[in-house]
Amino acid sequence: SAGQDEPIGSQPQPQQQQQQQQLSQQQDFDPVHRFKMLIPLLKDSLQNVMAIASLHFGHNAAIDNGLKTTEKGNDAAVQRFDKSLEEFYALCDQLELCLRLAHECLSQSIDSTKHSPNLVPTATKPDTVQTESLFYSQYLSMIKSQISCAKDIHNALLECSKKIAGKVQGACN
Repeated sequence: SAGQDEPIGSQPQPQQQQQQQQLSQQQDFDPVHRFKMLIPLLKDSLQNVMAIASLHFGHNAAIDNGLKTTEKGNDAAVQRFDKSLEEFYALCDQLELCLRLAHECLSQSIDSTKHSPNLVPTATKPDTVQTESLFYSQYLSMIKSQISCAKDIHNALLECSKKIAGKVQGACN
C-alpha cells in the first residue's frame, strides 16, 4: 500500500517539464519575446553606464579643482566605463536584430496570407478546419498554378537576359 500513497498527478511531471522546455525554446526563437526579455537588461545597462559616467565626472571635477591628483587606478575605472558602454551597445544591437527579425517574420506572414489565404485542414489538427478551407485537390491546383507562374517568370527573365547579352555582344563587335 506504500506505493499507492503517491498522488496520481505525479507521473506526468516529466511530460510537463518537457512541454515547458519546448515552450521556452520556442520563446527563445520568438523575436518579440526576446525583445521583451532584453528591455530590462538594457535599462540596467543604461543605469550602470550613467552611474559610472557620474563617478568619472565627479572624479574629473575633483582633479580639475585641485582636490585630487591623478592616480594609476583611474585607468581601470576608464576601462570599466568602456566595458559598460560596450555592453550597452551590444544590447542595443541585439534589440535592433530582434526588431528586424520580427519585422521580417511579419512581412513573411503577410505575404503568406496574401498568396495562400486559405488553410488546408490536416488530420493532426482537425480543429483548424474553417469554412474557407481548401480541399487538398484545390490546394494542389493552386500550388501548381503558382509553380507555373514562377516558371513563366523565370523563362521571361532568361529570355530577356539572352536578348540583353546578345545586344551587348553585338555592340562590342
